[in-house]
Amino acid sequence: MSHRKYSLLYPSEQTEYKTLSQTTMHDLGMDQICKKLSAKESEQNYILNVMARMYADPIVTQYRCDIFEDVLQNKKMRDDMMEILGRISFLKDYGGFKREYDDSASIWDLLHRLDEINDYIKCVDALHTCLADPQLHSAGFLGLREYVEEIYADNGFAELKKDIAGLKLDTSQLKSITVGINLNDRFEADGIGLVSINSKYFTKAGILGNFYEHIAAKDRINADTTWKNDFKFQPFDVNAEGALHTPLQKAMGAGATVADAMVGIVSIPEGDQAKDVTRYTDRVVNHMVSHMVKRAKEVLNKYVSVTITDMTDLIPEMMYYIRWAEYMKKLQDKGFSFAKAVVCQEPAQEADRYEMLARGIYNLKLAVFETEESGNIVTNDLDFDKIHRVYVLTGANRGGKTTITQAIGQLFVLAQGGIYVPGSGFTFSPVDCIYTHFPADEDKTLDLGRLGEECKRFKEIYENADSRSLLLLNESFSTTSFEEGYYIAKDCVRAILCKGMRTIYNTHMHKLAFDLAQINEEQKHAEGRAFSLIVHAKDAKRSYQIEVAPPEGKSYASQIAQKYGVTYEMLTK
Repeated sequence: MSHRKYSLLYPSEQTEYKTLSQTTMHDLGMDQICKKLSAKESEQNYILNVMARMYADPIVTQYRCDIFEDVLQNKKMRDDMMEILGRISFLKDYGGFKREYDDSASIWDLLHRLDEINDYIKCVDALHTCLADPQLHSAGFLGLREYVEEIYADNGFAELKKDIAGLKLDTSQLKSITVGINLNDRFEADGIGLVSINSKYFTKAGILGNFYEHIAAKDRINADTTWKNDFKFQPFDVNAEGALHTPLQKAMGAGATVADAMVGIVSIPEGDQAKDVTRYTDRVVNHMVSHMVKRAKEVLNKYVSVTITDMTDLIPEMMYYIRWAEYMKKLQDKGFSFAKAVVCQEPAQEADRYEMLARGIYNLKLAVFETEESGNIVTNDLDFDKIHRVYVLTGANRGGKTTITQAIGQLFVLAQGGIYVPGSGFTFSPVDCIYTHFPADEDKTLDLGRLGEECKRFKEIYENADSRSLLLLNESFSTTSFEEGYYIAKDCVRAILCKGMRTIYNTHMHKLAFDLAQINEEQKHAEGRAFSLIVHAKDAKRSYQIEVAPPEGKSYASQIAQKYGVTYEMLTK
């Protein structure tokens, strides 16, 4: 059987994407958030890597958003799907896919492959049942339903099920083997040979009786453990190369007596001796079930092209959606609001393409790290459209500037990953990439100095960004004097307007916000404009509420000065 590869993350393999840097994911707090979704580091890394891939194609975002909605709203499907996919997760790492079985293959190799294919059959059957749920509406799951039905209805698959079922009926009876021990005149173990293979496990309670009563003929499996007088002992040549008695002697100890053998079932030692015993039993079983080995090789070689790699690739993709859904449900139960993003498709006019209408939004970290109760979180509204391209965000220290800047970036990462966004509504056009310009660690600025490092990093960002990008600047160029920082910041804002990327620039340089009218006039050839965005302060208290308005730098400073008695009049009174 040959089937196309299916994905729940990518509707098309041809779509281009850009990968967000680790620095950007850290600046947005996404690395910390992803650690809350799973206790397994491998799953955390997978989720983070999926979210770091930014697809500007709205079809990808819509595809993911619809799938996540199905997963979030259908708990039974989540539980059933993880159980189904969990059955073959082991095979993804340890399976022997597309392996030809020649004469050297042992029965154990064949049985291992047999179990792989049997699990594959069970997985397809279970998926077929699970995806029949009429509540599923996303294109991703409807397509997966067709994909599984395509496999399910395949004539080769029906024949595979029949052949494997018959083979499993035979091989599943292998439960134990019986060996015979020849004794010399001193009652020491002189040689061993195979007596029978059995369909039951030996137990310590009946070991003495079993020792005398269980032997079987070649190529036949005992239906029970009752003595049969017509069974013959089949010795192996002790003097032959790789003599088969050696592992048992090693296991029981050199010179072992019949009394040693009759005490109970001998425990298999650890290390090389255990491997010797395993190799011995391997040859023993192959010798006894030669017809079964031959049949197993014939059946499995017939289906050597059957692989489950395509199915197992769905495991991490489903895990991605389910981990987010399970965690988001917990936050919803605590009262935090989330909304499915509405994706703007390709518009008639290119100028209308790049936009964002965000309502009731907040930083996800406030919910994830429980820094605020759901009822205490201040939500905000913000738009990007044809005119509103750049926001210079000003406000008091610890007033929430960085928090809202992070939140905007999180919205795009989450929405383009298909995940619900924190807020009451989010309509947007996907970005091709997100660039953050946050303060760097000191050890990264030793060679160039802080200002030099900031300038070099901004130039690299600007060269890579375009009108479809999102740019987030956090206190950029504030590590030098105000005059130098303002001069650089002003030129950067002018350059940003030339490219028209959506931008949030939070800063303490209120003069930059005051001079936006002049900057807009200087860049009047640019289609978009820069606007002042402020974090409101009420009676010198932080409100965390933002508004498009002139900066409050002077008035707010006056309020603070009066509150703490540091105006000229109050100081000299």
